[in-house]
Amino acid sequence: MELRLFVFHHAGGSHLSYRDWPGRFPAGWEVCPVDAPGRGLLAERPGIGDAGRLVDHFRGELDAGLQGRYALFGHSMGGLVAYELTRRLLAEGRTPPLWLGLSARGTPRPGGEGTRRHLLDDTGLRRELAAMGGTPAAVLEDPELWELFGPAIRTDLRLVETWRPAPDPAPLPVPLSVFGGTGDTVTPPARLAGWAGRTEHFLGMHLFEGGHFYFQPDPAALTGQITQDIRRALTLTGSARTVPR
Repeated sequence: MELRLFVFHHAGGSHLSYRDWPGRFPAGWEVCPVDAPGRGLLAERPGIGDAGRLVDHFRGELDAGLQGRYALFGHSMGGLVAYELTRRLLAEGRTPPLWLGLSARGTPRPGGEGTRRHLLDDTGLRRELAAMGGTPAAVLEDPELWELFGPAIRTDLRLVETWRPAPDPAPLPVPLSVFGGTGDTVTPPARLAGWAGRTEHFLGMHLFEGGHFYFQPDPAALTGQITQDIRRALTLTGSARTVPR
């Protein structure tokens, strides 16, 4: 195996949104879309509405895979998780990912995101989600589906909107790429630019036509760029690593 790539989903999402991604990458790569508790393969577990605790969860669940040649990619809330997991591993003296990809995730703000969508009533929250895109219309319009999926969405939004990370002591020693939509009103491109100063190896900000979920109609352009950037990162940091089998 050449490399293992973990993919972290957005708020209210699951691995199902990325289920066809393994076939979009080189054959020697193991692509692993993972679920946060409360959805997908972990639907029976209670959701986690705190960033630190969710990182604790993934740190434990993925432990054996977080060694050798591995990379992390996350979209929106998933970008938050991938970034915080990288910081955690570095703080513990563990081998960090050889590449970190952050999609539609702005640089941390000391006062938080400034939004409180998780406190809206159901009508207001459904309206906000419809404007953001990414949530199937059936979930927003069908009362039974909303009752099923709404709590996980609200829990995820609480996690994002209460996230208060401590400043990085130094730029991350990990190659980092940023991705976003040119028309994203949730995380505009200007909110992505600050990542260039958060890493020793910035591999660029890649913008695609579309909104917050710019890649959903066709992820080919995004997955192709991820492949290119990971290969660039391998030349910087990954040449000496091996992947445990």
